[in-house]
Amino acid sequence: MASRTEPSGCSGRGGGGGGAPGILPLPLPLPLLLLAAAALIPRGGGQNLVTEDVTVVEGEVATISCRVKNSDDSVIQLLNPNRQTIYFKDFRPLKDSRFQLVNFSNSELRVSLTNVSISDEGRYFCQLYTDPPQEIYTTMTVLVPPRNLMIDIQKDIATEGEEIELNCTAMASRPATTIRWFKGNKELPGKSEVEQWSDMFTVTSQLLLTVGREDDGLPVICLVDHPAVKDLQTQRYLEVMYKPQVRVLQNYPLQGLTREGEPLELTCTAFGKPQPTEVKWLRVDDEMPQHVVVSGSNLLINNLNKTDNGTYRCEASNAVGKSSADYMLFVYDTTATTEPAVHDSRAGDEGSIRAVDHAVIGGVVAVVVFAMLCLLIILGRYFARHKGTYFTHEAKGADDAADADTAIINAEGGQNNSEEKKEYFI
Repeated sequence: MASRTEPSGCSGRGGGGGGAPGILPLPLPLPLLLLAAAALIPRGGGQNLVTEDVTVVEGEVATISCRVKNSDDSVIQLLNPNRQTIYFKDFRPLKDSRFQLVNFSNSELRVSLTNVSISDEGRYFCQLYTDPPQEIYTTMTVLVPPRNLMIDIQKDIATEGEEIELNCTAMASRPATTIRWFKGNKELPGKSEVEQWSDMFTVTSQLLLTVGREDDGLPVICLVDHPAVKDLQTQRYLEVMYKPQVRVLQNYPLQGLTREGEPLELTCTAFGKPQPTEVKWLRVDDEMPQHVVVSGSNLLINNLNKTDNGTYRCEASNAVGKSSADYMLFVYDTTATTEPAVHDSRAGDEGSIRAVDHAVIGGVVAVVVFAMLCLLIILGRYFARHKGTYFTHEAKGADDAADADTAIINAEGGQNNSEEKKEYFI
């Protein structure tokens, strides 16, 4: 609350003033006569004026109150921002009929103002004719809610993965509006610009949004935060185009093995925006078997055999693009009882990644490792058996011979003795 107390002379519509006490110039308007009469009455101390600032929305009703504490029947009057008297006690000199008396007593003067406009904004003065006179002011603030709240979208129909621009404009508000963006229940950041025209503000907020298929049909909401209005918002629904989502379903057999001699029935489901214009079946890396029956989105094999093993792909396309899903078929013997692994049915873009049989690769690796270990063991045993030092006694007796001839004779003699010629293996 803004307030001040200061001495003031007599104020009224059209001006005027009083002379010395007891001497009144004639003729005088009624408010001045009353004021002059009040000035002749001595006033006691201790009185004070009280008021509050007023905030009102344009077009609504504002109430201005001048109250007196410790009243002693002093005269109260209310003045407009141009210091024209609105009410003097319970009399209204001002011809503006929008001002109406709500309450008048010795301790309060309360006035209402209907259909408030921006031109009514400003300071209104409460005066109390004491000795010395007292005056305080109240400030009226007029709020103007935004008009013509609207969302402008760059493209009415967007494509999945595309970035679009949305702009929300709140025109002619006072004070400036704060704009918030929401996609569904999630708040999104925007970028705002404020333009001022005279004492009014126009705010434009920009939102850049990359859309996906999950955004199709979601509302984008522009919400206004402003003290003059609550829950003011507008929204636009997103329309997003996206390529098909493809799935392969096994209709028969519902559970269990795909056995040799039994039928297999598959159905391809595809959903996109717009709806797929073409759905087709093909066999990956091989030709489609002659006995396979394809009817629209259905594939039927009446009599399974081992040659049917492979990957079957369903492809669907629309104006946005093409997608696919794969089904890996393995045909079991009629005597097989083990439950098979789940058939692979996966969607792909412009061709799915082919599944790899990890069990087969693991088995091959295990066999190779086992063979290498066996080879290492055999080689180890072979080298261990042929590794050693040989000692012979073929020249035994030659060391003690006196000459070479004797040594030869001794050596030849030693060869005749089978007991002395031995071979040791260590």
